[in-house]
Amino acid sequence: MRRSVIPAFIAAACVSCGSDTHSGSPDAGAHAGGASASSAGGAGTSSGGTASGGGKASSGGTSGATSSGGASGRGASGGASGSTNGDAGGASGSTGTSDSGTAADAGTDVYGPWAGGAAYYRKFSRGPSSSSSFFPISVWLQSPDRAKDYAAIGINTYVGLYQGPTDAMLTTLAAAPMPVACDQNSVGLAHLTDKTIVAWTQQDEPDNAQAATGGGYGPCISATTIQGLYTQMRGKDSTRPVYLNLGQGVAHDYIGWGSECAATHPKDYPDYVKAADIVSFDIYPSNDTDTSVHGKLWLVADGVKNLVGWAGSSKPVWNWIECTGMNDPSGKPTPAQVKAEVWMSIVSGSMGIGYFVHQFMPTFDEHALLDDSTMKAAVAAINQQITTLAPVLNTPPIVGAGTVASSDASVPVEMLMKRQGGATYVFAVAMRGTAVHAKFSALTGVGAASTATVLGENRTVPVAGGAFEDDFPAWGVHLYELK
Repeated sequence: MRRSVIPAFIAAACVSCGSDTHSGSPDAGAHAGGASASSAGGAGTSSGGTASGGGKASSGGTSGATSSGGASGRGASGGASGSTNGDAGGASGSTGTSDSGTAADAGTDVYGPWAGGAAYYRKFSRGPSSSSSFFPISVWLQSPDRAKDYAAIGINTYVGLYQGPTDAMLTTLAAAPMPVACDQNSVGLAHLTDKTIVAWTQQDEPDNAQAATGGGYGPCISATTIQGLYTQMRGKDSTRPVYLNLGQGVAHDYIGWGSECAATHPKDYPDYVKAADIVSFDIYPSNDTDTSVHGKLWLVADGVKNLVGWAGSSKPVWNWIECTGMNDPSGKPTPAQVKAEVWMSIVSGSMGIGYFVHQFMPTFDEHALLDDSTMKAAVAAINQQITTLAPVLNTPPIVGAGTVASSDASVPVEMLMKRQGGATYVFAVAMRGTAVHAKFSALTGVGAASTATVLGENRTVPVAGGAFEDDFPAWGVHLYELK
């Protein structure tokens, strides 16, 4: 997402859509191109848990490696030891039970570091909802006039208001109603008691090279500068979180950093993360034409894992999902790929999903998702499932929850286990575009469960001794409920 490099005809067409606007580049703001992606081929067996350590995440690994079910952020650093009880916030690795309920025979679960889900927002009196039934699902830079249309497909938050906020924009959003994260301009500051504003937005993608006056690009905006802006924004209003979106360099070494900032990236990304209360990033592998990115959907997961790690699991990580053909209709992901990007994000630790819905070429369409009936229906179904599962997603991840072995070492399957309301949930995603058979084993706390219901698929799979098997299509997603 990029505010500063947008063709004039697009800016003219987008007169009411948000505070920033994306450029017409392949990933709608981040520059095209990039160095080799940091992810390698996958492991045959994946095991859960939030691993500690720094550096960049990489989906997969060497053949035969194991990683356990649970929060799968391999770059995530563990937080201080302590108790995380259900909705309690904080980056803590803990042992105990969730307030939302655990399976009767779950015993003592071990939880990974976790920011606390929606309960994190309790510290902000005018921030996003802290209800366990809330999971942020957003769109970027859309006209307030379309808020009801987006609400109808499960969107619950706007991010960005072009040349705003204005009084008229806030009035329209309040009537929808649609909460918004927006610039902290004079109008916004005059509406400090307006519940429609739930967060303030930092400049988009400051980590990328910035458009220079007269053409070309200058250096990125330093993390120190962004931290200073954060301090100023919190000084003007501490009742709302500050939101910061970073570029695709979160997921891989990116040519769009520019030569000057390539000397400091990615080691300074933890300092960028300090300049926000909610941090996100965007990468659009289906649309991006650079060979280091194109088709590598797992970079979405890698970026989430990196942000979770750089944040020390201390604040929510959101991320943006492609769902249109931004510069070329051939770049549009399939509905299955969109679902895979969404759920590999969640499995990797994302606590907020946003959709980039613009099309720039061959004609500009600010709300291209709404004009695509097939993709619109698919996104609505994804959002409905996330919203239904929000009470589950707002429980801490269980580490050491089991293992999943793929029949093809080059096609890892990653999993996340959670418990809520007396049930165990296993969310799993095939991380490559090849069909595979997966074996789940040593699943903790499932006791005498004899079947797993595959949510949204009208089928079950047999479970025996804490183990089951299933087939995954290319980029397949299966969500299991065991009781």
